[in-house]
Amino acid sequence: MVESRSPATEAPVRGRLTISEAAARTGLSAKMIRYYEQEGLFVPQARSAAGYRQYGETDLHALRFIRSARDLGFSLKQIAELTGLWHDRARASAEVKRLALSHIDALEAKAALLRGMAGTLRELAQRCHGDERPECPILQGIEDGVQDQASAGACHSDT
Repeated sequence: MVESRSPATEAPVRGRLTISEAAARTGLSAKMIRYYEQEGLFVPQARSAAGYRQYGETDLHALRFIRSARDLGFSLKQIAELTGLWHDRARASAEVKRLALSHIDALEAKAALLRGMAGTLRELAQRCHGDERPECPILQGIEDGVQDQASAGACHSDT
């Protein structure tokens, strides 16, 4: 889910910010900003004479773009592609749409897998008495392998 930003994080930048100030303004950690730079997703536009990163409004805008893409579940590789498309004003929107639709397909497949996992665990939990007995259908189901659970029975009777 894409998080909303508070007005304080959107205030105009006066001068240059440190990495910790940029982190506070974008909702990212300084470690993540450095990581995105290391991965080539982002390069700060300025450095101090001592070599420290300095951030301006353009940098914050780029970092917010990366964060929004991450919030939508895009991979680093996809974000690199999206960032390139974002900066390329001559790009065809069809490329952006292709990437988005491909990501939607992957998200829907992952959601279906997660729903299946939740259903399996729900079924195992329903079989578990949750009492003082050591027998546990949940642990047995995990031991037996999740894929085999559709045909597995309860580990013990109610008597």
